[in-house]
Amino acid sequence: MSRLIYEKSVSYQGYLIIPFVFGKADNYEIYSYKLLSEIGRGSKFHKADNPAEIYGNSINNIVDIAQEHIDQNSEFVSQGDSFKSRYVYGNNLIIVFQEGDKYFYDHYPPELLNNIAAPKLFKSEYECLNWIQQGLSGQYMRQRAS
Repeated sequence: MSRLIYEKSVSYQGYLIIPFVFGKADNYEIYSYKLLSEIGRGSKFHKADNPAEIYGNSINNIVDIAQEHIDQNSEFVSQGDSFKSRYVYGNNLIIVFQEGDKYFYDHYPPELLNNIAAPKLFKSEYECLNWIQQGLSGQYMRQRAS
């Protein structure tokens, strides 16, 4: 599998649709997708790999396929957009969440949907993103090595 194309991800009905190139045939790319669910493990589609079992010929096509599958099979009704504060940094997906006056994040590497976020709380989204950016650029590792 190639890297997940986080920069083309689409938030839809409580899910994050994440396309990727599944393979190539006659120099044409075949697209698939993975899903994240805002309710996490409470959803059978959380971290699912193409639950529709249909592939597409473009990113827009695979997103349409995923949306149709969600429309027909969703287990819950979303009340908002849990994935609105998402960022791509160095091909990593960062999703920032807020609960009350605290911020935290999920961090997914380029090739798989394993959350590798540190269990840390922040006072603002800016503080959270700054900490992540410094960590991904290796600044914290260099500071600790000194």
